[in-house]
Amino acid sequence: MASMIYGPKLAEGKTKIVYAHPEQDDLVYLVHKDGLTAGDGARRNTLPGKGKVACRTTSNVFALLERAGVPTHYVGRPAEDVNLVKRCTMIPLEVVMRRIATGSFIRRHPEIAEGTRFEPVRVEFFLKDDARHDPLISDAEIVAQGIATATEVGMLRDTGRRVFEVLEAAWAALDVALVDCKIEFGRTLAGDLVVADVIDNDSWRIWPGGDKSRMLDKQVYRNMPQVTDQGLAELFAKYQQVADLTDRFLQ
Repeated sequence: MASMIYGPKLAEGKTKIVYAHPEQDDLVYLVHKDGLTAGDGARRNTLPGKGKVACRTTSNVFALLERAGVPTHYVGRPAEDVNLVKRCTMIPLEVVMRRIATGSFIRRHPEIAEGTRFEPVRVEFFLKDDARHDPLISDAEIVAQGIATATEVGMLRDTGRRVFEVLEAAWAALDVALVDCKIEFGRTLAGDLVVADVIDNDSWRIWPGGDKSRMLDKQVYRNMPQVTDQGLAELFAKYQQVADLTDRFLQ
């Protein structure tokens, strides 16, 4: 595969780098890194090969969403660890959809039993702010801070549920339960609100057969008492397995 020619670096985060397209202002390259972090970066490791499997997972997910009619920034995958996407101004929110109560949700809501099923899917918004550990934010606060209009907040919630339902069905066909999922949105240069950033194995909880003890996602890394080479190797095998499973989304 020919080497990529990038424009200027526009942004770099813990797990990806965004480069301008050298010729088209409305496109950017999103390069997936081998980084793995938890606890707002408090735990940090390199997992060689993760960028490629994360890119494959993201590509499969976004292609599935596009097929289902969900508007996204996805254009293509010109290299194993690179996505070509529409240039967006990101909305500084994490939109979290929950089907099953677990993790931080039950720590915040001890009155709700772990395993409680939400119908419809529960949607929460968190302000992207590592220094404040991404605090929960209400619809009214989003509007008051000028992050999005009330109409847009409704669109974020509705589209979030639609994304979850599409992915939930795809995973269910493989006998895997989608427990929860985190996505982000952006506005294209044309002003369209689209699902953006990445959706990979860091973005959800997935439990084969609905069994929490068989989890395949990043929670395995968060749960490690200490990080060992063997633990990272086993984790990478799970990330590869997830990428392989998402290949089947489009069959």
